[in-house]
Amino acid sequence: MRLLAILCLLAGLYAGSGLAATAVAPVAATVPSALPPGPVSWDKLTPSEQQLLHYQKDKWTSLPPARQHKLVNAADRWAKMTPEERDQFRERVQRWQKLTPEQRQRMRQRYEAFQQLPPDEQQHIRDMYKRYQQLPADKKAQLMQRFKTQHAQPIPAASTKAHP
Repeated sequence: MRLLAILCLLAGLYAGSGLAATAVAPVAATVPSALPPGPVSWDKLTPSEQQLLHYQKDKWTSLPPARQHKLVNAADRWAKMTPEERDQFRERVQRWQKLTPEQRQRMRQRYEAFQQLPPDEQQHIRDMYKRYQQLPADKKAQLMQRFKTQHAQPIPAASTKAHP
């Protein structure tokens, strides 16, 4: 029963929030531990970063420095992604955009709860999610249906598409 609840929680957490790409690596590895102080000059960005962030050029100087650094880090990560990873990211963003504000809030709460777990328990959950992802689609649907009937607030269905 606990396994079922955790798997369904993760199905909603990962599928709905786009965290599946980081399911096997600690989330902290994708977030810089400390952002450099001060603003980032647009002229100091690489041509690739400027191209990816062109939509922010007119308001770049008015953005808070922390936001500038996050955007630069995101542009750098994007440049390193494979075409498949970019497609997966786009799909996750589209799924996120389709969620209601209430569903998004629940996803954020689940993410926060996950981050509060000890690292070994986080890894255990990631491992279980990886096993869940390897199940046939019919078995996933069966588990999800059992979970939905046992809990009042349903979570978004997990994608049956396997993520690396």
